[in-house]
Amino acid sequence: MSSMRAMHPLDLLKLEKVNLDPLTETYHIGFYLEYLAKWPHLCRVIVSRDDEVEAYILGKVESSPRGQPTTIPYSPSTNKNMDYLPWHAHITALTVAPHCRRLGHARKLSEYLERVGDREEGWFVDLFVRCDNTNAITLYEGMGYSIFRVIDDYYADGEAAYDMRKPLSRDKERKTIRKNGKNVHVEPYRVW
Repeated sequence: MSSMRAMHPLDLLKLEKVNLDPLTETYHIGFYLEYLAKWPHLCRVIVSRDDEVEAYILGKVESSPRGQPTTIPYSPSTNKNMDYLPWHAHITALTVAPHCRRLGHARKLSEYLERVGDREEGWFVDLFVRCDNTNAITLYEGMGYSIFRVIDDYYADGEAAYDMRKPLSRDKERKTIRKNGKNVHVEPYRVW
């Protein structure tokens, strides 16, 4: 039986079995520690009975520091700057060990972050995923995410990413998502 708990710094030494996947983006230890310091409540792991890490999520809640709209309070319908991101939750990393897939771990971790995003009055949850990672895209679409835009040349190898979003309860009119997201392309420098 697996259980979810807060991520601890020593868990970073147990991620190798989870991160051994060509579609998993891995980071240097300082990156993980920064998330643990700034957003400890949004860094979670699912562990086995033996405390082996089976899955983890790194998340944050933020808004763009630049290009803030002049109308206050913020409303998606009056925002003219499409690069501006209002207060929202972001999934930076969501990874499940290959031998633990299809057990509901990704859904459980995502739903946790969505609940925190709602509690902190975010407009939506977003994430970036490689355009060729069809398994992950299918999973996210099944959880209510949709493609908001395509970020060309996002990854170091030149591959594009989908910016996927799921509106939270604050966005009652669903104005922070769009239907034609695959047709909207942006350069990486426009993404904060």
